[in-house]
Amino acid sequence: MFRYDAQAATGLVITDQGLVLPFGESAMTASGLRHLRPGQRLTVRLDEESGAIVALALGTIVPS
Repeated sequence: MFRYDAQAATGLVITDQGLVLPFGESAMTASGLRHLRPGQRLTVRLDEESGAIVALALGTIVPS
């Protein structure tokens, strides 16, 4: 995780390929996580059509 705004529940992740992807409050809500810290390794689930992040998970714990 690159950047996180706890009040807005939004942020940015950097992929292993170097892409910077934003995530919104709905992705944070879908993840069930309460907060994030910069530098955490995340797994992301992307919407197949839009490519937007729809859920986040810590490490290899993938959201259902």
